[in-house]
Amino acid sequence: MGALPKRKISKLRRDRRRAHYLRVRMGTMIACPQCHTLKLAHHVCPNCGTYKGIEVIEIDKEKTA
Repeated sequence: MGALPKRKISKLRRDRRRAHYLRVRMGTMIACPQCHTLKLAHHVCPNCGTYKGIEVIEIDKEKTA
């Protein structure tokens, strides 16, 4: 027979122990070198459509205005 706990572990302590890896973390935000708006690191800028100084996607200026 295995070891048994001396006292009951409360639901709060149990859930806190289990939830440490479930936290949602925000990705790193950096300023775009072209338009200087905040964007996720290693992603295409949603404002100007550039990645590492190269235009990857075309952004319609009429839709954004």
